[in-house]
Amino acid sequence: MNYHWNWAIFLEQVPSGETSYGIWLLQGLQWTLSLSLTAWLLALLLGITMGILRTLPQRGWRWIGGGYIELFRNIPLLVQLFLWYFVLPELLPLSWGNAIKRWHPLAQQFFAAWLCLGCFTAARIAEQVRAGIQALPSGQQQAGLALGLTLAQTYRYVLMPAVLRLILPPLTSEFLNIFKNSAVATTIGLIELSHQAQQLVDYTAQPYEAFIAVTLLYVLINAIIMVLMRRVESKVAMRLTTA
Repeated sequence: MNYHWNWAIFLEQVPSGETSYGIWLLQGLQWTLSLSLTAWLLALLLGITMGILRTLPQRGWRWIGGGYIELFRNIPLLVQLFLWYFVLPELLPLSWGNAIKRWHPLAQQFFAAWLCLGCFTAARIAEQVRAGIQALPSGQQQAGLALGLTLAQTYRYVLMPAVLRLILPPLTSEFLNIFKNSAVATTIGLIELSHQAQQLVDYTAQPYEAFIAVTLLYVLINAIIMVLMRRVESKVAMRLTTA
């Protein structure tokens, strides 16, 4: 195979001349990080809520939480993305659907990917929250109720602070997953990191350099996240052992 390596391609100007191919990748990385962080916040809020519902004494709330988890865990991520992007505007009331269709295409793509990644990851977080709550001694909830706290206050002030510390390692893994899963957004045209790499290949015919660079960027971000979260985990573990 006679392949011509050209690592200087990242310094060359794109056809429009407005920037370089290397800046293209960094702009894609910015979109990837923005999508991952905002989707993670949505996933965390939804996941905690659904995980709590799964452990409430009322059967109806448990069914709602369980139904959400089964729905989003059993539909492939790519199919969910297409449903959010293509189908959701058609199912909403006509005025709402037309309003979404009038958004800038980039806003439509980001919104659909945000909902998809957030809701999909929330189902996984919900199961971790449920397992964390059930792993706590039952006496903690009973003690909170005995002190006069309502059930909601018991979850907020007694159970959830301990649960979030307990499940921090798997939460870190889910954040890494949502960062990597953001690459599926390229299928609907969002100009995230993988999409920019593909564009670089289309314009330059240098696939090895493009995807090696993208791989290194993914590894670098994941390594940074792991280092930061391990520090957080160690501090939480110290507090738990000294309590």
